[in-house]
Amino acid sequence: MTAPIDAGRPLRSGKIPVDLLADLLSGLPAAPPEVRLSPHVGEDACAIEIPGGILVAATDPITLSSAEIGRLAVIVNANDLAVTGARPRWFLAVILVPPGTDESVVRSLFAAAQRALVEVGAVLVGGHTEVTPVVTRPVVVGQMLGLAEGDRFVATGGVVPGNAVVQVGPAPIEGAAVLAQEAAGRLGGVDAAVLAAACAAFDRPGISVVEPALLAARLGATALHDPTEGGLAAGLHELADVSGVRIRIDRLAVLWFEPGVAVCRALGADPWSTLASGTLLSTFPAETVEEAVRALAESGRAAAVIGRAEPGAGVCDVDGRSIRRCDRDEVDRILLE
Repeated sequence: MTAPIDAGRPLRSGKIPVDLLADLLSGLPAAPPEVRLSPHVGEDACAIEIPGGILVAATDPITLSSAEIGRLAVIVNANDLAVTGARPRWFLAVILVPPGTDESVVRSLFAAAQRALVEVGAVLVGGHTEVTPVVTRPVVVGQMLGLAEGDRFVATGGVVPGNAVVQVGPAPIEGAAVLAQEAAGRLGGVDAAVLAAACAAFDRPGISVVEPALLAARLGATALHDPTEGGLAAGLHELADVSGVRIRIDRLAVLWFEPGVAVCRALGADPWSTLASGTLLSTFPAETVEEAVRALAESGRAAAVIGRAEPGAGVCDVDGRSIRRCDRDEVDRILLE
């Protein structure tokens, strides 16, 4: 007689719980030697040694926003690739739309993706398109590939005790734009100029971290990560967990995108756990961090040392209080509940 399968806990929308994902990944067979960076919680790309160098690849879907979905698919995947220190070069896309979608929607999606590809310096090389009742609105799953220069890549799990944690660009940028556009009817109490700034956040300050990530890699970053779903808090926890360190944060040093904070406040959302594409987390040795921050700031992006890595686990502030990691992004909670 076969034992019944344990159904386990029901899953909510958003990322698969970290403990479940870690358990699933732990059951994978050992990677072959050519895989230089394999799946781990917190790592958003892989690195594979090929005759021409190190091939880096990343994949991510766009599911929390219906606006600018083609553009977001390109930039979010380009960010995931760039934080390895590799320049994005080749893009593939799976595009799924529900029956009844107007042809103009698909044309607009393609046009937006193409503009974003020009912006990040990559090209569309393939993919799949389909009209299917499985989805109720357009969904794009992107894959970005590139080659690491000089066979060197940067992993998220490269933080060591003593490293300084640098934030480049404020948070939450993407969350501000998505919430301002998708929940506009609930934001009547927000100042019109603040709301307009939140709506325009995809462009100003923008969600691409490709150039600052590549610069940080050249400056000797020990680790790079772009916090996305789960916000700045999740990004810091991912950085700490995959590196096996504790990260201690100075809350007063964190860079905040004030229109995003205002939108979050109006909707009862926590800015720490709100979709944070447009922010880059990087770590540097203590002896080089001042020079790195200066170079990053001179490139046109706000940059600041917000913490340090030390032996231990988790993320806390300078007083030892834990910085909580929510199991669900606030954008997902606000829009889907």
